[in-house]
Amino acid sequence: MPPAPLDDSRFPGLRRRGFLAAAGGAAGLGALALAGCGGPGGSGAAAGGDGKPRRGGTLRAAFAGGGASETLDPHRTNLFADAARAKALFDKLADYGNDLSAQPRLAASWEPNDGLDRWRVKLRKATFHDGRPVTADDVLYSYRRIADPKEGFRAKASLEPIDLKASRAVDRRTVEFVLKRPTAEFPNVLAAFGAYIVPDGATEFDRKPVGSGPFRFVSFTPGRSTVVERYDDHWDGAPHLDRLEFLVANEESARVNSLLGGQVEYAHELTPTTARAHEGKGQIEIIRLRNSAMQAFAMKTDRAPFDDKRVREAFFLIADRKELVEGALSGAGEIGNDLFGKGYEYYADGLPQRTQDLDKARHLLKKAGAEGLKVTLDTSDVASGFTEAASVFRDQAAKAGVHVKVRTGSKDTFWADTLDSGTLASYRSGAMPIESHFSQRLLTDSTTNATQWHHKDFDALYQQAQSTKDKKERAAVYGRMQRRLYAEGGFLVWGFADWILGTAKNVRGVTHEAPANTLDWARFDKVWLA
Repeated sequence: MPPAPLDDSRFPGLRRRGFLAAAGGAAGLGALALAGCGGPGGSGAAAGGDGKPRRGGTLRAAFAGGGASETLDPHRTNLFADAARAKALFDKLADYGNDLSAQPRLAASWEPNDGLDRWRVKLRKATFHDGRPVTADDVLYSYRRIADPKEGFRAKASLEPIDLKASRAVDRRTVEFVLKRPTAEFPNVLAAFGAYIVPDGATEFDRKPVGSGPFRFVSFTPGRSTVVERYDDHWDGAPHLDRLEFLVANEESARVNSLLGGQVEYAHELTPTTARAHEGKGQIEIIRLRNSAMQAFAMKTDRAPFDDKRVREAFFLIADRKELVEGALSGAGEIGNDLFGKGYEYYADGLPQRTQDLDKARHLLKKAGAEGLKVTLDTSDVASGFTEAASVFRDQAAKAGVHVKVRTGSKDTFWADTLDSGTLASYRSGAMPIESHFSQRLLTDSTTNATQWHHKDFDALYQQAQSTKDKKERAAVYGRMQRRLYAEGGFLVWGFADWILGTAKNVRGVTHEAPANTLDWARFDKVWLA
């Protein structure tokens, strides 16, 4: 995953060159109940992964990279390759489980006060690669480094709720975080994309980075390769692999051919066409990570014609979601229901599945005085399937008497151009908690509010949820918020795309059920070679 997708409008998630899509806490790939960390095996393990893990060997993994500007600084993760390398070398206090709830990592536990504005986090016994213990001072140094106003570190916005001047080390393995406001979902902040813990005082990461992750540094050549080796004293158990090598291959064809030719054992980010060509053929294993990327159209709710909720509802009813998934995603995904986060914690899955109803759409448009409506749909080849989805929706809208003009913009400026301008645009986001989607994109002061959804009563519901300690009661508030968005929101969420990986037939332990950017994605410490 991002993050922040980090939010797609700020961090062009899930692009051909491998940018993250979503992000935690604040903007971008984003962040959620203490539970054990998932490992390989069970229904989540790769086919044939039911054998006993075998120790040894080197796995080579091909990712799209960032050229000579690449860095191993874990606080600067922007690419999927960056995130995978950072996960190998470093740890966070928490990370996102398959349902985007927070799972503990370096944090052994977290506990709020009654006001939800102070949280005590206890660290588990863990060591950095040079043998030093991970302490509360390391945590505070890492977060203060990320929050440096002179820097543009990935997780900076996610850490905004923390008053880092007032926060303190209670003892060597306890941190008391003082927050600026009640924050019931504070564990999301701990899991924020890029919020890795580094040793107190660390500033240099490209020559010999020291982390507390499952692998330790061997070598790094920007734009080409990174080699790491097993760290035997990792708190979560030593990896099965002796070594792991990240190789850069920006073109999908190069990653696929390297996998087929035996030069690599793992290829990240494959296309649906490649998946169809090789799935079940016996040469390689195709792995589909479901619900990894929301696919949508963003309607600007503060301007005509979408300032009329009847027009927005009409557009919900114009969409033939199955046709969009088939036409734009080549069937590699699931239909959406105008809400973010299908399958994630707090998702309102009890709402009726919306289907195309052109008669009702025409009726609503007539009541809104919008018969013969003409709108411009901004799109770009910034993300796979965008232009295809725009063409499919244009033809669907014509059946309801709506003329949609598709305007293709620059992929270099698309996200910035469409954040505030235009009225209707292609949109996508990677995995992030539903709470983070609300806070980053749907509050009046959200900086990446692509639908310009500005409602004080909606803001008040979010604050009510964040001030509610009981999880069941908090979920009920999130349900009210989602019902409101389902009825009259600005995101026409038509699908959720699969994220597709390829592995050699002898690779075991690759989880199938983790959306991109979550804890069990790129968990090379749990992978082995049969």
